Amino acid sequence: MEFRQLGRTELKLSVLGFGASPLGDEFGRIDPSEGERAVHAALDAGINFFDTSPYYGRTLSETRLGNALRGKRHRAVVATKCGRYGKADFDFSADRVKRSVDESLTRLGTDYLDLLTAHDIEFVDREQIINDAIPAMRELQAAGKVRYTAFSGLPIRLLRDVAERADVDAVLSYCHYNLMIRDLETELAPVLQRKGLGLINAAPVHMGILTEAGPPAWHPAPEAAKRAGAEIVSLCRQAGRDPAQVAIRFCVEYPMAATTLVGMVTSDQVQQNVSALNSEIDPDLLAKIEQIVEPVRNLTWASGRPENSDV
Repeated sequence: MEFRQLGRTELKLSVLGFGASPLGDEFGRIDPSEGERAVHAALDAGINFFDTSPYYGRTLSETRLGNALRGKRHRAVVATKCGRYGKADFDFSADRVKRSVDESLTRLGTDYLDLLTAHDIEFVDREQIINDAIPAMRELQAAGKVRYTAFSGLPIRLLRDVAERADVDAVLSYCHYNLMIRDLETELAPVLQRKGLGLINAAPVHMGILTEAGPPAWHPAPEAAKRAGAEIVSLCRQAGRDPAQVAIRFCVEYPMAATTLVGMVTSDQVQQNVSALNSEIDPDLLAKIEQIVEPVRNLTWASGRPENSDV
């Protein structure tokens, strides 16, 4: 397993990160014992970065991750979030951020967080994130409850603006660097490099589009992007490659990202994702993928308040 430093922090993250949202039954009910085995398999495979949120399963993911890491906390870099607690339940006030961390620490069975992330900031006034939430997160850092701070969201231009103006250590971006979209390179990466901020990249399979199972019915991407994704999946199948492994390998090769987060919930998934690190992408296959992607490159979708959205 390769490890990369997260910006100017002291955190060294495995290039493949464990996205713990499935532990909260976000994609269907799971066997909790199998989820625990997946966490242990990840640790044994060298994965050290675990990312969760009180929103995932409405605290269930944090609870299950905390149970799985009991006695193994020292082997993990644990990240959770604050500010989002339900589909339409957002509260980034300073008081709620502080209470949220105390609640998360209890569920996770730890006395500190390695990383605290303001979750899906596009759904509220960005000024509240900059002026209330992040200063509260810094207070928690000074108190020793949080080692480092970050924020997350979909709209890439919003992330760029807040990264320019806010005092944080890292940014978590999803669905803006993978086989189908790479506007992160031009819209966000220059700011992160200039300010020395770390990057956590998420959703290498574009929230299911680049998988054999295909995207869920609720996927918000334009239909043209979904059709292109299906073509890529078919192309990989013809080449004898798992499209998800190709997608993960492509993202892991991006040196700007300290880690690429992938949702995992079984030991088999862990092994399949780790095996992607040892594979190579055939240049001819990648060239054909690029041809499919070209007409829909960088297509995204609306998320959050209109003034915060890219669409």
